Amino acid sequence: MQRWRAVVAKVCGHLAAASVAAMMLLTVADVALRAAFNQPIRGAFELIELLLACAFFLALPASFLRDEHIVVDLIDGIAPRRVPALKRLWTWLAAALLALMAWRCGIAARDTLSFGDVTADLALPRIIYWIPVIAGIAGSALAALVVAANRDHGDHGDHVDRGDGGQGGER
Repeated sequence: MQRWRAVVAKVCGHLAAASVAAMMLLTVADVALRAAFNQPIRGAFELIELLLACAFFLALPASFLRDEHIVVDLIDGIAPRRVPALKRLWTWLAAALLALMAWRCGIAARDTLSFGDVTADLALPRIIYWIPVIAGIAGSALAALVVAANRDHGDHGDHVDRGDGGQGGER
């Protein structure tokens, strides 16, 4: 299970990183073309908006699978024995809330599709904006379920190896 989690987290991380890189390249090209030739890239804002959704929502499942959320450890000093139970509780709650969010986003995406909504500049179907959002939220719900199930089976050290030999950032 740990290997599967590491592979999926890595794929999500690479997709999110590629989205960020594409946003940066598109922004640089847009600014350079605007400055040099007064010819900005048509629809750059819409494409960057889409790439931003991809970057955030595709990175979200990796955060769950690696158990790398930002944490404020108020309870750790007061009641350290309660921390594992609280982590289990909040992970199950996160899975339920994310599943609810995915369902509600699916309804909104269906409405977007039925109305034929498009973007203002490039006339891109707005449904493509929902794809990374729903994939990321549903993937996060599934990831939270996996992490919660592992915690229920006694795996409290759920941190997934990023494959960088422990040379990654602070945890």
